[in-house]
Amino acid sequence: MKLYAPKYYRNFKCIADKCEHSCCIGWEIDIDADTLKKYQGLNGGYGEVIKSSISLDGDPHFKLGAHDRCPHLNEKGLCNIILNLGEDHICGICREHPRFYNFTSVAEVGIGMSCPEAARVILASPDYYVFDEIGEMAANTDDVCFDGSAERGRVFDILRDTGASYRSRLERIREVYGITQEVDGFWLSKIDSLEYLNGDHKKLFMKYSKDNRPEGNDEYLERALAYFIYRHCTEAIDLADFCALLKFSMFCEGLLASLICTENAASLSEAAALASIISEEIEYSDDNTFILTC
Repeated sequence: MKLYAPKYYRNFKCIADKCEHSCCIGWEIDIDADTLKKYQGLNGGYGEVIKSSISLDGDPHFKLGAHDRCPHLNEKGLCNIILNLGEDHICGICREHPRFYNFTSVAEVGIGMSCPEAARVILASPDYYVFDEIGEMAANTDDVCFDGSAERGRVFDILRDTGASYRSRLERIREVYGITQEVDGFWLSKIDSLEYLNGDHKKLFMKYSKDNRPEGNDEYLERALAYFIYRHCTEAIDLADFCALLKFSMFCEGLLASLICTENAASLSEAAALASIISEEIEYSDDNTFILTC
């Protein structure tokens, strides 16, 4: 199956120890079966350190250290597994993060905005609607007749119509797809019921209001919305599902707009940091995503 990616995908590279929010802190890191087998076959040296760090309680995973740090993350913010054994010895989730995949008639790959560097790349890229063929991957096409990628393209055509104001483009999308602009209380009740990795983020999200929209920064919001649509709407099973996921995507964009206002975020880095928080708290929790889409 051919593999495609947004044009900006090639601009992403993990910045490792320079990252202000390491993905090696605060997450349980699962170990896939193939990598576990590789680890169990190691003898001596750092291999023994790796084996002693593995928990088989539930799904195999690394035992987190103080402050929920991966036990192989050193004081410089670098991975000791890579330093001692090479990148081919890290587990699948570490190798793939922050990538995600869409599977329709083709395969697509993207980068998730929970990674601050990925968020900066996405919000800095005006050509979000351009996709490049970057290779092939082994995968099966889905059996869904609905073409979510084609419908996504129609939304992108509206979204990038610079002959209209950004707010007019948002209204046009709502009109075409029958998406209701809900009152604040509707979303605030959902925000209040989410599970949070960081309690301060709940306080931040509870400042949401649909009327909080910045003057300027439209380009960051447009690109963020395109990302949410790309990630969540592409694999829709029918038009109703697509519309529900589009409504969710537009809420995420509205939440980002609201936070940009309340936090007085003006720069690319400031907007990307807020987008990263939204992604981390919502997109990486199936329960939270379900609450906001139902």
